[in-house]
Parts: sequence; C-alpha cells; structure tokens
Amino acid sequence: MSVILASAGYDHTIRFWEALTGVCSRTIQHGDSQVNRLEITSDKKYLAAAGNPKIRLYDIKSTNPNPVVQFDGHSNNVTSLAFQLDNRWVCSSSEDGTVKVWDIRAPTVARTYKHKCPVNEVVIHPNQGELISCDLSGNVTIWDLGQNKCTHQLIPEDDVPIQSISCSSDGSMLVAGNNKGNCYVWEMRTAREQQTTLNPVHKFRAHQKYITRVLLSSDCRHLATCSADRSTRIWSTQDGFQQEASLEGHQRWVWDCAFSADSAYLVTACSDHYVRLWDLSTSETVRQYNGHSKGVLCVALNDV
Repeated sequence: MSVILASAGYDHTIRFWEALTGVCSRTIQHGDSQVNRLEITSDKKYLAAAGNPKIRLYDIKSTNPNPVVQFDGHSNNVTSLAFQLDNRWVCSSSEDGTVKVWDIRAPTVARTYKHKCPVNEVVIHPNQGELISCDLSGNVTIWDLGQNKCTHQLIPEDDVPIQSISCSSDGSMLVAGNNKGNCYVWEMRTAREQQTTLNPVHKFRAHQKYITRVLLSSDCRHLATCSADRSTRIWSTQDGFQQEASLEGHQRWVWDCAFSADSAYLVTACSDHYVRLWDLSTSETVRQYNGHSKGVLCVALNDV
C-alpha cells in the first residue's frame, strides 16, 4: 500500500481511501465516540485514532476491525496525537487538561504533563526530546522530556485560545493559530544544553474567523491554515507569509488537513461530510471523497 489516506469524524467510522480513484477500500467502526484526530506511524503499520476519551491503535495491513492496542488514561476528548520518530512512543493532548506520553510496546502512561485548562494540540520537536503544546487559555508550552519539566511558556494574546500549532521538520520554526484568526511565528533555536528557545518573528491575520488547524509542509516552504470561514489558505514561509492560494469549495468548517510528501497536494476534512484532495499549483479540487454521513474532523496521509 504505497499511499495511505484515512479520514474520520462524527459518524463513528474510520474510512480508508484509494487516493487516486476516490473509492473507499475499508471501513472501521469506532462505535463509542467520534474520532478527533488520526495519525499514521512512519512505517505505515498502524493508524492511531483519538476519541473520547480513548486512543485506539489499528493494524493498517490487517483486515482485523478491532484495535490491536488501546490506551486508557484520559478522562475527556483526546484532541491530538504525535508519534515519536521510531514509533516507540506516542504523545497525546486532551480536554482533560493533560499531555500524556505513552509507551506503545506496553500501553501505559510514561509521563503526564498538566495544563490548567483543556489542551488543544501537542507536537514533537524534531530533536525528539521536547514536546510543544497549546491550550484554551492561549498558552504555548515547551516540555523537556530529559528534565521532565516545563522549560518555556508563552502567551501570544491574553485569554485567546490557541487551537493549533505546527513545528517545522528542520526545527527552525513554530507556528500557532488562534481563535481570532491570527497566526504567530517563532524562530526556534537549540542551545548547547539542547533546550529550545523561541524568538517571535512574525504575526499575521490568516482568517477573519476561528482557525482550526495550522500545518507546515515537510519541505518547510508552505503553511496551511484551516478555518471556520470554510476555506483553507496556503502561505509562503519564504516570502513573509504572503498568501499563495485560497482553497474554496467546502460548505462548512474545515477542521483538518494533510500535505502530500512532495508538498504539491493537500487533503482537507470538513463538517460538510466531505474530504477533498487539492492540487496546490492550481488551487483546484482533484478528488472528492464521499461516504461519511456526518462531519469529518480529521484526515491522515502517508504517501512517502
């Protein structure tokens, strides 16, 4: 399976798609809750689904409809997931106010870091030694796994929730998107003691409404922002975050997106029940994936 594309949301199903034809090749029932986020391991063996409040790991290459591993420990919606580079552990954020690190081999909680409010997203720094999370109170927090503590905390705008963050693959940049439609950009540097410092370099208005997701492409040249205004916008990181494209066509909130490995295409998930594949050179929809009966909250793509 060279391209793995999956989507999920409010209809309690996970759907795998043939990316080129738009045919749904497999459906997994996720009966007890909606699915808030999907992540695929780098080796394409497993798909993790974040629900309320459980995390489930499914075998992608098997026809087994049941999870092979289940992570229990959160007490509310799990809002995001991120796998460590070698897939030995996974971290999660939750509306229960915690960030957790899980050992995949023995599905137990290895670490818990506490916010004082719901956590909207957590990402892993490319150095694999730090986690970066954001929350409903507007905090961006860096957790040092080696020292097992918080080393930095920033508040770009007082009492404005930060919905999403994205860290560049080369570790040079962090972007955060908030509920006012603003994006904040920091330059990241790693000191000799391997601790990351953040230097604010840019702020811009990406949307007039709520930002639901920000995502940097793997080549670090583009930023995608999804919004309640029904659009996804593409910004150039090389040119002062000038807008390159606005992807129009969804009819409701756009919740999630995923870049192709070559950064030439983007997949989006929307409350209008549809998943779309966009050609970023033309800003046109290449394929629409139909089959969900309710809003789609998340997509995952691995076409490496």
